[in-house]
Amino acid sequence: MGLIRKIGFFSAFIIPALVVVGFYGGGWWNFTALAFVFVFIPLADHWLGLDKTNVPAREATVVGEEFYYRFVTYVWTFVQFAFVGWAAYSLATTPLAAHAWVGFVIGTALVTGGIGITVAHELGHKKSALERFYSQALLMTVCYMHFYIEHNRGHHVYVATPEDPATARRGENFYAFWVRSVVGGWKHAWKLERDRLLRNGKHVWSWRNPLIAYAVLPVVFCAVLTAAVSVPQGQIAWAIPTFFFAQSVLAFTLLELVNYVEHYGILRKQITPGKYERVNPLHSWNASHLISNFFLFQLQRHSDHHANAIKRYQVLDHYDESPQLPFGYPTMILLALVPPAWFAVMNNRLNDWEEKVYLA
Repeated sequence: MGLIRKIGFFSAFIIPALVVVGFYGGGWWNFTALAFVFVFIPLADHWLGLDKTNVPAREATVVGEEFYYRFVTYVWTFVQFAFVGWAAYSLATTPLAAHAWVGFVIGTALVTGGIGITVAHELGHKKSALERFYSQALLMTVCYMHFYIEHNRGHHVYVATPEDPATARRGENFYAFWVRSVVGGWKHAWKLERDRLLRNGKHVWSWRNPLIAYAVLPVVFCAVLTAAVSVPQGQIAWAIPTFFFAQSVLAFTLLELVNYVEHYGILRKQITPGKYERVNPLHSWNASHLISNFFLFQLQRHSDHHANAIKRYQVLDHYDESPQLPFGYPTMILLALVPPAWFAVMNNRLNDWEEKVYLA
């Protein structure tokens, strides 16, 4: 892949840098990262358009194994932990007005959720124990560790079926979907682990159930943050926990917005009761917008990801036959927050997809 494309995947690091700059700028400057993500990136997507180029098949194996691309995600893991520590310390030492605090928390969530969960998602699909560890560590910083189980063993099995809580239904607005996906995803992760443990003759309420640790670890992490930066500075004890859990909720809400966008209304054909056709590139919404894909490690090439979950982000392919989103994720997220606008844009596209694929 070209040097420009390689450098492009480091663009995600612009967002934490903007949060830092905004914090020291003070006041409304704390909304700089928010404006960058939801104004500048959509405009850049519009100006520079789509990138439909794929890595040639003869090169894909080599490019897929290049350490450089793993290195970018490894660096992000350490940057995110340093960033969260800096954010907590900054709040403990610098009083913020209410509007500045809100902007700062949103900016933090754009880092930990918008990019951090994307990296965790990429790493969680890999066979390497180190990458899986990094994935879980990143998810700990947003209180969403069960995603590691539910996404890989639940969502990828049941995607585009009524059994998947992370597949939005036709006519379902994002706010109803959020409740169903957040609650249903956790419950399904618990069921998957319960069934696994019972098959192996183990007790559900034991240290062998990772979901118990997943519930405790974010609280421990928050307590360590609070003790490290809040107590020595003599700040109110609840300042850091309030910040930590607020950014966590916003971070996994960004994840659920992305889930909503990726799978809205798409269904696989049912072959027999409870059995569905195999997932293929026609079963996820795709977006090959150049700039937003740099920031999201090509997550928007979601059709290929679901058809070939083990593929690394740098070799995901664009498929013209996949259902295509009209805009990149930042714009689609804004539309999803306004249900009438979302339905006006997406239902006609969904109708076209159903006629060509589901009802064909």
